[in-house]
Amino acid sequence: MTAIMVEILIVWFVALMLGVPLFATLGLASAAFVWLNGMPIDIVPQKLAQSVNSFPLLAAPLFILMGAIMNSAGITDRIFGFATACVGWVRGGLCHANILASVIFAGMSGSAVADAGGVGALEIRAMKQAGYDAETAAAITAASATIGPIIPPSLPMVIYGVSADVSIGGLFLAGVIPGLLMAGALSAMVVVMARRRNMARELFPGLRGLWLAYRRAHWALMTPVILFGGMMAGIMTPTEAAAVATVYALFLGLVVYRELDLRELPKLIVSTVEVTGMVLALVMTAAALAWCLSISRIPQTITPIIVEHLGNPLLFLLAVNLLLLFIGCFMEALAAMLILIPILTPVAAQLGIDPIHFGVIFVLNLMLGTITPPVGVVLFITSRLAGISFERMSIAIVPWLIPLLVVLVLLSLWPPLTTFLPGFFLGRPGF
Repeated sequence: MTAIMVEILIVWFVALMLGVPLFATLGLASAAFVWLNGMPIDIVPQKLAQSVNSFPLLAAPLFILMGAIMNSAGITDRIFGFATACVGWVRGGLCHANILASVIFAGMSGSAVADAGGVGALEIRAMKQAGYDAETAAAITAASATIGPIIPPSLPMVIYGVSADVSIGGLFLAGVIPGLLMAGALSAMVVVMARRRNMARELFPGLRGLWLAYRRAHWALMTPVILFGGMMAGIMTPTEAAAVATVYALFLGLVVYRELDLRELPKLIVSTVEVTGMVLALVMTAAALAWCLSISRIPQTITPIIVEHLGNPLLFLLAVNLLLLFIGCFMEALAAMLILIPILTPVAAQLGIDPIHFGVIFVLNLMLGTITPPVGVVLFITSRLAGISFERMSIAIVPWLIPLLVVLVLLSLWPPLTTFLPGFFLGRPGF
């Protein structure tokens, strides 16, 4: 079985490089393995159906729909206005406001693409109007968008939790401190660059201006409070929180702010179905291939070899960081997650690495891949929004990768940065 699986993986990789759709190559590889080993072919559709028969996975389309509703309901404008009132008056203020708005929006959308395409469009336009060059506006928007999938709720964390059988609530909690560290590191970079480039600042709005900005955004700012508070209080699961947040977003758009037209709702639902269909097609076919890998004993064969040569957990994490950063440059994050989770997580478990700690590092690496060329999807979005070429965007993002990589190193060296909150709230080991 192992030899057949290796041959299939080689053919699969070649097909992938030739541009065959990923979900098709995953499904065909699974079918080929089953057929060549003389198993009933109906095992494949059974595994496909079994992979999506998951209550936590219901959170995925709900979070996608919630993000779409918030982008159409004027919520992003209110969030950015509040962030600008808070920090726009310091030097490089709109850069700081960009980061703060991404932190707030991260507690709602859970997606780097949603962040970049939603509040990012507003941020880039405001920064260009204030005199910032297009490269800086696009680069800080792209870098801060990576915070979205780290701070809960997070679509990649849901996918990781389902695929690796790890507590999604624990992953959500584990992402809070890393997400705030990412924001702090980016803000520190802004301070350095603001002095060097003599960046502009906005006028201080005064206490009254701050209050008015907060009052205008109050109900939008309550979204992460409701989500996180409900989950931490045990009132709702992450999946139920996604449903509550979607209803709340509809309530804000239709009743409170009245900026969401009911006629837009079918379009938003269709868009959500399209994105969800793409996600589920990958989840289903990747799960089938993961099952094939498991019974072919490739992970069981690889694990002892890696453990023998990289017996130290820190060395393994260093190797994983380098591998995922490299793969993130060439492969879409979700696809990379679904392919590599069944291979790498058994090794991490064998080395005694906390599964939640490993999950956060895994997701953060691949989110950095969304802002690295040549396949960085967030780079494509922000370069288009800023009206600059992808080549200029790729150069502009380089300095902003440094603070994010520093955070990645800190998380790898000091696990309590990810395990403390799950330990405090869920009784998992922390310090």
